[in-house]
This record gives sequence, C-alpha cells and structure tokens, in this order.
Amino acid sequence: MSCTLSKRPFHALLRNILAAAGLAALFATPAAAQQQVLKVTTIPEEAATEQIRKFGPLTRYLERTVGMKVEFTPVNDYPAAVEALINKQVDLVWFGGFTHVQAQLRSGGKVVPIAQREEDTQFRSVFITQTGSGIKSLADLKGKQVSFGSQSSTSGHLMPRSFLLQAGITPEKDFKRVAYSGAHDATIASVVGGRVDAAALDITVWRKFVDEKKVDTSKVDVFYTTPPYFNYNWSVHADMPAALRERITRALLALSMDNPEGKEILTLNRATKYIATKPENYKSLETAGRSAGLIK
Repeated sequence: MSCTLSKRPFHALLRNILAAAGLAALFATPAAAQQQVLKVTTIPEEAATEQIRKFGPLTRYLERTVGMKVEFTPVNDYPAAVEALINKQVDLVWFGGFTHVQAQLRSGGKVVPIAQREEDTQFRSVFITQTGSGIKSLADLKGKQVSFGSQSSTSGHLMPRSFLLQAGITPEKDFKRVAYSGAHDATIASVVGGRVDAAALDITVWRKFVDEKKVDTSKVDVFYTTPPYFNYNWSVHADMPAALRERITRALLALSMDNPEGKEILTLNRATKYIATKPENYKSLETAGRSAGLIK
C-alpha cells in the first residue's frame, strides 16, 4: 500500500511535466516558424508598384543566398518604415540617410546600417523647374511655390533644406508656399503640371526619369545640384542574430555587374555595387537635421 501511494505523486508529476513540455512546444512553434521568414521593406520614395518591381529580383536573390523565405512588403510613408524596424515587424529596411538617423534615435541606438551603394558616399539632390520659369539660382526661389518630397526624405527635403539655409533662404519665410509631395516621382509631376514653380528631389530618380524619357528636359530641367553627402543604406535591428546579419551583408556585397542577376538587381536599385557602411557615416545628417530644426 505504501509503495502504491508513493508512485502516484510521481506519475502525476511526470504527467504534469510532459503536459507543460507539450504546451511549451505548441506555443514555440509559431515563433520558430516566424524566424524562417526574412521580412523586408523600404521607404516609399516611389509608388508601391515601382517598389515591388524594383525589389522583386533582390527578394528572390536573398531567398537563395541567405537560405530562407523572403517577403517584401511596401509601407505607406517614411515614418512607417522607421516604426516597422524599431518594433521588429520587419528585419531589413532600405532607408534614406535621414530615416536611418530617425530610426537610430527612436530605437536608442538599436539600428545598424550594414551596406550602402557606392553612389551613396557622394550623393546629391537636384532642384528642378520649368525651363521658362526664369528661375536660375536658389535665390530666385524667393516668393515662389516650392515642393519637397516626404518630410522625412534625405534627398527630397533634409539636405535641400540644409543647403537653402546655408544660402540664407528660410523656406517658410521666403517661399510663397512650401509643399510636400510625399515621393520623388510625385515631386517631378508637381513641377511638370505647374502646381509648383520648383522642387527638390533625389538626383538618381531624376536621372532615371530622364533616361526613360518620362520627362522632357526641354520643358523641365535642373537648375541647381547640391554638394555631396552620405545617403541611403540597408539597415537591420541590433537584435538580429549576428550570423544572419553576416549572411545578408555578404549577399549584398557579393552583387556584381559582371553577371546577369547582379546587373539586373543593381540596375533596378540605381547602383553599381554595394559596399560596407557604418553609423559614423550618418552623423553629419543628424547634425544637418538638428540645424534645420527637423530633429529636436
């Protein structure tokens, strides 16, 4: 009798342990499965359809080289891209320099830049206007209606504003109206359509529109090109496992114009190659953001 009584608590304890282990496994399964998907997004510098077209081949390349399913999902605006990485809703984001700085500050230093295009070491913005507008310099913008892109855009707002301030021009005081188009392609359309007198945008988007003959430079053209600055990068959250971060970085740096796949991906991303980058490269953008009153 005493032997039977001593076994019952043991059997009950064993059943409880097995049940708890089963529950733990059940709840762990979705999390483990989730880790098999690499979620990617980008700041919406162009229309969602263009983003999907541009990053589709890269998504397929990363699936093969990183060895996991990759999902690309567009977001509605620049702040959404920042929040998505901070809150770990995505794993890899194509940021402009300023959105990278915003994400770095919002996350308390938990955002890590891993790669940038070689072009991003010497990036520039352009100011465009209709060729018959009479606008030939930044000073000629006084009293005019001028558009930027997104308020969080590096090349479409922060750096153009910074160079305007250096030239002694304060947009809210000196322009008749300040507009924000939300994206570089919309910025071009606002000048072509005559909704504003002039606008600032990413030089690579402008060149793309010119090369694809989507804009007539006899009617709308560049009148000012800014000095160079650091810009875009691929960023991840600092909590990403180091091995995964390394695999993604190696894959990006391995892209080459010397093979068809690499050439397609790099051309779509307006790049010749990706190079390693570091947080220090974006400190000057933080300084510019504070000077322009865009970072408090």
